[in-house]
Amino acid sequence: MNTVNISRRKFLKASGILGGGLVIGFSLAGCSSGKLPITLAEGGLIPNAFLQITPDNKIKFYCPRDEMGQGVTTGLGTLIGEELDVEPANLDIIFVGVHSDYNNPEMAVQATGGSSSIKAHYLPLRQTGANTRALLLDAAAKDLAVSRADLTTDNAHVVVDGKYHTYGEFVATAETLVSPEAAPLKTVANFKYIGHEFPRLDAIAKSTGSAEYGIDVDIPGMFHAVVRRSPVAGAKLVSVDKSVAQTMPGVAAVVEISSGVAVVAEKYWQAKMAAAKLNPKWQQVALTKVDSHHVRSDYAQAMKNDQGLVDTEIGDVQLGFAAAIEIVDNEYWAPYLAHAPLEPMNAVVRIENGEADVWSGTQCVGLAQGLVARFSGIPVEQVRSHNCYLGGAFGRRATLTHVIEATELAVATGKTIHLLWSREDDIRHGVYRPASLMNIKAGVDARGNITAWQAKRVGGNITPRSLQNMMPGLFPGLGDGTVDFMVGLTSSTFKGWFVDPTSIEGIYEDYEFDNTRVNHVTVEHEVPLTFWRSVGHSYTAFAKEGIIDELAEKIGMDPVEFRLRNSKNKPRFNHVVRVAGDLMEKMRPAQGRYLGFAAHHSFATDVAEIAEVSIEDNQIRVHKVTCVVDCGIAINPDIIRAQMEGAVMYGLTAALYGNLELKQGAFRQSNFHDYPILRMNEAPAVEVVIIDSNTEPTGVGEPGLPPIAPAVASAVYAATGQRLRSLPLKFS
Repeated sequence: MNTVNISRRKFLKASGILGGGLVIGFSLAGCSSGKLPITLAEGGLIPNAFLQITPDNKIKFYCPRDEMGQGVTTGLGTLIGEELDVEPANLDIIFVGVHSDYNNPEMAVQATGGSSSIKAHYLPLRQTGANTRALLLDAAAKDLAVSRADLTTDNAHVVVDGKYHTYGEFVATAETLVSPEAAPLKTVANFKYIGHEFPRLDAIAKSTGSAEYGIDVDIPGMFHAVVRRSPVAGAKLVSVDKSVAQTMPGVAAVVEISSGVAVVAEKYWQAKMAAAKLNPKWQQVALTKVDSHHVRSDYAQAMKNDQGLVDTEIGDVQLGFAAAIEIVDNEYWAPYLAHAPLEPMNAVVRIENGEADVWSGTQCVGLAQGLVARFSGIPVEQVRSHNCYLGGAFGRRATLTHVIEATELAVATGKTIHLLWSREDDIRHGVYRPASLMNIKAGVDARGNITAWQAKRVGGNITPRSLQNMMPGLFPGLGDGTVDFMVGLTSSTFKGWFVDPTSIEGIYEDYEFDNTRVNHVTVEHEVPLTFWRSVGHSYTAFAKEGIIDELAEKIGMDPVEFRLRNSKNKPRFNHVVRVAGDLMEKMRPAQGRYLGFAAHHSFATDVAEIAEVSIEDNQIRVHKVTCVVDCGIAINPDIIRAQMEGAVMYGLTAALYGNLELKQGAFRQSNFHDYPILRMNEAPAVEVVIIDSNTEPTGVGEPGLPPIAPAVASAVYAATGQRLRSLPLKFS
């Protein structure tokens, strides 16, 4: 079937499922209830949901996004501090509860992901700071009986005739005035904090151990829980012998719940040891018969025999191929991947006197609240959701089945429950990046212009499973039947009518093709899928950049020059490629080391990377990665460098090692001994070059990841002459 793009976009927007970020853009009420989410416990001025200034000059910033190591508290605090004229380090940053005022403007729910936080809040939070500063100046002029023109500000003080007055002195009067709605914003030339480096605002708390992660929460009288789950996703518990576990030291209860059977005990280790003595029996489901080779074979058959759905069709690819002097046509493979954040899943749920509290580091604090309400029967207004620091997320902490488990156990036992997943639990019973088989056929003419680009991806879709995981918490009042209907409708839509945008994003958009066709075939094996760092870009960049290299080689053109020639109408991307290419041209790697190049646009940010690689004992060794990034105005260059470095390491781990293997429906890997992460002695040096295009800031949490695998593969080809088209990269 052919699909006209405008119709597709209208449908997706109307359905509330447009976008490729972490959380699907549900259409909620959107407007604030009118009741501010901040309580006036210490008095003072509350100009909006993000700020509170107390008479003793405490500046409280209620951060609407969640801190998972990406530096969002520092970044957003800088936006407020810049226009309010307060040094960011002097802000008291508070994780917020659930309120519609804290919804992510790009997602319509209160969620953190999709590298959207700075991009979404850049102007709104600056305007908040500017409006509040202007209001305080109006109040100071009135209280001091001076002209407003005679007043300036400096680090939470109003200055007049060289005398400093704290902002707190004027909050009482400010409360009686009407706040301006569009106070002038600073020009870039006048920035004091934006664009400048200073330590992360959470650095001391994390260095001293005072930062509280979900795993750290310790409530008096709480019990610890460990759950035994089916090794095959979707299989229900048939029977279990509880007799031995029930008699073991510290065990308070052995309880069957929706995901399996749990042991509740006084200590975690007691619960873990007792859970090991259970002998549960599970249903046989279709996935039980699936091994990894079945997945690959099914994808190959679909690639060969099923045209699938057309996502994009421009021009006529057959005419484009006819105009080509060279054609490449190859397949690229990417396996299932786990997220493996260093802090595994955990939650604390307490239910008392018809009210409930939940503590957990999540990417959607409202989702945790809704799930506790749904599975406890307590009205959502009586559930308090306390967000904590997140010890890594990468999309994993938007699926909160662990909160459901903790709630079910709190209801069943009447106890405060601290549920902790082990590393093995998280790798074997989590949610995963989908496996993908991609075929790209492309043609090029004698001048180096790409004449046709035909791309096809086979694999599972993220959106239906994400809806299944999120809807029960975001809409706790919906019945299970309604949720199942919506999930089924979405799944059917993406199988038979429209392509899930997260499935093919990044496979063609970076370069210019007059003749383009992008198809998708949905093949699913009931493996639970979700967002993984950089989502679809994490695998499409590997295929897309590999084919670009192959095309350049076919006509004997330098691969950087080839990219520049075919991206002339994408100036920011083109400039990043040019800068990185110039750097690469000047590099002189040591003997036995080779350079590889890749570039990719994702989350509105452009990144090019150069990998310096050697082959040692038939093993790929990456010595250095040079990363050139244009993410608009650099709010804090040090955090941008850190995010690019982290994305390179995370992506390199996946490129060299990442591979989950199914055996009889269960994932074989269980911990870092067989699902390894990059070790310190393997970590390359990373040099980050930040281009300031003086545009509004864009994402940095994810865009550094997609180019690393193709850059390394390119370097391996330079070293060996062998094209690697499957992940993880293995040289033979």
